[in-house]
Amino acid sequence: MSEQTPNAQIPTGIERQQQIYTLGLAGGALSVPVSLAHLEQKAKETLSPPAFDYVAGGAGGEDTVRANREAFYHWRIVPRMLRDVSERDLSVELLGVKLLAPVILGPVGVQGILHVEGELASARAAAALGLPFTLSTAASRSIEEIARAADGPGNGVRWFQLYWGKSPDLTASMLERAESAGYKALVVTLDTSMLAWRERDLQHAYLPFILGQGLANYFSDPVFRALLRQPPEQNPTAAIQLWGSLFSNTALTWRDIPFLQKHTTLPIILKGILHPQDAAHALDAGVDGLIVSNHGGRQVDGSIATLDALPAIVRQVKGRVPVLFDGGIRRGADVFKALALGARAVLLGRLYAWGLAVAGEQGVRDVVLNLLADLDLTLALSGHTSCRTLEASALSDFP
Repeated sequence: MSEQTPNAQIPTGIERQQQIYTLGLAGGALSVPVSLAHLEQKAKETLSPPAFDYVAGGAGGEDTVRANREAFYHWRIVPRMLRDVSERDLSVELLGVKLLAPVILGPVGVQGILHVEGELASARAAAALGLPFTLSTAASRSIEEIARAADGPGNGVRWFQLYWGKSPDLTASMLERAESAGYKALVVTLDTSMLAWRERDLQHAYLPFILGQGLANYFSDPVFRALLRQPPEQNPTAAIQLWGSLFSNTALTWRDIPFLQKHTTLPIILKGILHPQDAAHALDAGVDGLIVSNHGGRQVDGSIATLDALPAIVRQVKGRVPVLFDGGIRRGADVFKALALGARAVLLGRLYAWGLAVAGEQGVRDVVLNLLADLDLTLALSGHTSCRTLEASALSDFP
């Protein structure tokens, strides 16, 4: 029997609507705007311009950011009528764990620039919802701090995302720390061996890392600290410089995957797969899952949209490992379309980041609950009862 996160409940779409109406009639309001346009605007008003643009921006002219969203418009749901949809099931099984919904909080770095509690708030929100939270290597809080935060009443599933740098010893240390702290999967980002040309950040002359932000996992790592003459607390400038010398690793190849397999027993999921041949390489390497992702359009301007890449990756994989999806998810219909095209689950990024910026932990919870309510209603109104049985026949390609 697969594991399942206890104590978590996801209201149906109707129940969520009733909650919102009841709250509004009583003179209250959710912690975040229901309208996504208003949510993003509220986040923009809350954050400093550099922090907002750091999250909102993409590579170059941001063509890939737009392409990720536009790809969803090319597919249309074809509703079916007179089907019994009185009972729906959003749950999926992933890596031996039954999730209440096909949604994962993806790795969003430097969450401390969005809210004072940063990743702590997001991890607690995910645990309360019974959904996985993925901690970025580039986090404002350490691997161990997040583990303690997520070990609350919800006993949340947590994954660790690795930026694979130049130091093998540092990489091995990060993997050991994550496994010892109870993380259940390793997400390896392949598309960020260096940072892309991001005009918004350059215009602001803003990069959180050179200010010492988002480096908690480095500054707390014994291998990293041993490379310094003085600890980061005494000489942060030297620590930041050391991080800069170790972060990028442009020499990695498929031959290096066994290094990860040697240093962790966690399931390994490769993030950043867009070409079927790379999916084939990943299968040959014996990894446990793939994430079709272009880093939210933050790395290659003019890249293929992730939804456009998804069907070919699914055909290549043929069910041998789960294929997950990342890029442009904003609404229930987006989740529906990604699942129908073969994704087992989707990862959220900017969507929950805006909830965090506006209202911390409660903001993340409300944003995700709204998305899941939208998904439940979309599923029912389209004549379907389970996320696990969605197929491409539920869609029409609309050029």
